[in-house]
Amino acid sequence: MDKPIEEEVTAKRKKKTRIIVLIIVSVIVAGVFTLRAYIKPSIATAEFTTGVAETGNIENTINATGEVLPEFEEVLTSPINAAVRNVLMDAGTKVKAGESILTLDKSSAETEFDKLKFQIESKENEIKKLKLDLEKTFYDINSNNNIKQLRIANFKDAVASAQRLYKAGGGTKEDIEQAQLNLKVAELEKQQLENEIKNKQQTMKIEIREAEIALAIQKSDQQALKRKLDLANVIATRAGVVTWVNKNIGASIKEGESLARIANLSSYKVTGSISDNMLDQLHNNMSAIIRINDTQLRGSVSSVSPAVNNSIVSFEVQLDEKNNKLLRPNMKVDVFLITETRNKVIRVANGAAFKGSNQQVVFVLNNGKAVRRSVKTGLSNFDYVEVISGIKAGETVITSDMSKYEYSKEISITN
Repeated sequence: MDKPIEEEVTAKRKKKTRIIVLIIVSVIVAGVFTLRAYIKPSIATAEFTTGVAETGNIENTINATGEVLPEFEEVLTSPINAAVRNVLMDAGTKVKAGESILTLDKSSAETEFDKLKFQIESKENEIKKLKLDLEKTFYDINSNNNIKQLRIANFKDAVASAQRLYKAGGGTKEDIEQAQLNLKVAELEKQQLENEIKNKQQTMKIEIREAEIALAIQKSDQQALKRKLDLANVIATRAGVVTWVNKNIGASIKEGESLARIANLSSYKVTGSISDNMLDQLHNNMSAIIRINDTQLRGSVSSVSPAVNNSIVSFEVQLDEKNNKLLRPNMKVDVFLITETRNKVIRVANGAAFKGSNQQVVFVLNNGKAVRRSVKTGLSNFDYVEVISGIKAGETVITSDMSKYEYSKEISITN
């Protein structure tokens, strides 16, 4: 009977020990919080940044990446299959309209041009021959037709003579029938010949027309090749700066392959890229801010690409100040697309203190102390955060990260 009593006593002791440990831990935790409440932490002014709340306008933005490009850039391509013979201008060279940038070896295209020339001459001769054949055939058939007409007249006379002779008693009915048969045969032969004349004329006219069409095609090919040969001189169509040129002398170039680029560096645009998740917020004419270091340039979205590549949507921004001296070709910039604007609101300089949630805690300077304040925020961008409640205009707010003091009500400010 002693054993069950000992187990019960032991269990009571363990339970009592757990309660005591729990009480001690609770007292320690409460003590820590009490000490934190009565012992105010301090922070030096050099350890944080501040911003003064003010009344102003704020723009809500979404971030995108961008690249500065010349507003106008002409790509000169090879009009023929050729090879680079000589490069006359290097990248960065200013060029005037009509100046040659590089030359191509056009020998293959020139040989093709000469070949077309001979083919055209051959086709012209073929057409002349067809016309002569048509004239000769028409003359021969027409002569035969005249002969047939004479024979018909002769047979008509023969029929009339046979009939007179029969009436006079010197002929027979068989003679009249034979003469009439000969006349009928001659008339049929003449009719057949006339049909043959018409068919022959139509056939030969079709042959001539086909030859003329083939000739016209060859002449068109020759003219197109001549234009390509003229373009193969690779000259600038307008003034600008050579931004790139194919310097591989002797390299084979296919028709349509790029040879050089000429840009007008007096005006620029920005091409941007953004995730397709933001596509519903992106539209033409929406305002945009381009940031180059600490400088901001304004513009608007001029076009949005309908295609999505690798979950990325491209768009173009037309700048208000296209010739700003900070703009450079292929410069990478930050693009901020403005989705909403609010006027005359309380705003504070954006910083690490603002975590993005609408309700959060910040610290406001008051009589040498940083006082904990719960605020409600609204729109935000890279410069400012809108404060809907909790802060008044003129108050100074700590904008740097204060997460390690988030449970402190006040912080002493030291110099």
